[in-house]
Amino acid sequence: MSAGFSAPAIAPERLANDELGPTADVVVLDLRDIPAAAFNILSANYAENGVILIVILAPEQMDRISADLPVDDFVVLPAAPEELGRRIERALWRKHGVDSENFVRCGALTLDLSNYRVAVGNEALVMTFKEYELLRFLAMNAGRVFTREQLLNRVWGYDYFGGARTVDVHIRRIRAKIEIHGHAFIETVRNVGYRLVAEAKKTRSSNSPDRRAFQFPACS
Repeated sequence: MSAGFSAPAIAPERLANDELGPTADVVVLDLRDIPAAAFNILSANYAENGVILIVILAPEQMDRISADLPVDDFVVLPAAPEELGRRIERALWRKHGVDSENFVRCGALTLDLSNYRVAVGNEALVMTFKEYELLRFLAMNAGRVFTREQLLNRVWGYDYFGGARTVDVHIRRIRAKIEIHGHAFIETVRNVGYRLVAEAKKTRSSNSPDRRAFQFPACS
């Protein structure tokens, strides 16, 4: 899309087979092609995995837009593609705090979504791709608790055969990199899983100055 989104088109019958799954940040469903029963199943799946849901509908389908419909926004046809792009941007901002420059900020933690880069304060960090993807998912759902199984499905995919220890190992590596200068970002919820603190806190005072200017390195 010209708005900068990657937007694969998936036929409705393929959605029933979890071909898209909860791996997208935003899903746009065309209600002209989705029966009500199928929509209820899909929307519940997306809501459980923190996926933004926007629907497209014809004017005569307005009766389907009830007050309790589990969608983040809707577009009535005919509508310009630019309108859909703007609604996606606004939904991302409302739900995840992604600003107009495509940054997510949680306290001193900053993620540059356009360039796959991470910084704490003025210090840029080097992360592997999976470390970045796991941190990005937690940051874009800050404050929400996810089980290890949910994180495996969301970041690694349903066809990944690794165990929950994979998540624990990556969380430990991420913490070692981002929880510097006394900052704490990721909380362990005992017997449940992990969450990223919406307003990241400091666990102890630190007089250590930032060691370098805010310059992102390339991720490895």
